[in-house]
Amino acid sequence: MMNLKGNPELTPRAVIVSTPQDVALLDAHKGAEMFRKVHVPVLGLVQNMSVFQCPKCKHETHIFGSDGVRELAKTLGLDILGDVPLHINIRETCDSGQPVVISQPQSDAILEAENIQLASHAV
Repeated sequence: MMNLKGNPELTPRAVIVSTPQDVALLDAHKGAEMFRKVHVPVLGLVQNMSVFQCPKCKHETHIFGSDGVRELAKTLGLDILGDVPLHINIRETCDSGQPVVISQPQSDAILEAENIQLASHAV
């Protein structure tokens, strides 16, 4: 697919981000179908707020469910690009105007985001 100017580098592409809960997955499914109808390739799905890890004891809880986006990806025949955890550092640094990608570039949250970015370029 080429854009109006014939440059394949500028072809629109989509990444769908959703939490793993049922209501959000309905919207993500509708979004994927909309992109297909308008011939915009979907690179894959990202599961947002995939897991919460207690900062004190490190116990992990799947507050919004665990595999909803993965199941949707299978249904749609799309790739999973990664998971973004529900992490207090992400919220706090964004709220302070210093996103975690700038203030803590070696944090686990950033390493996961880099994996998502690499996956989206590989598709």
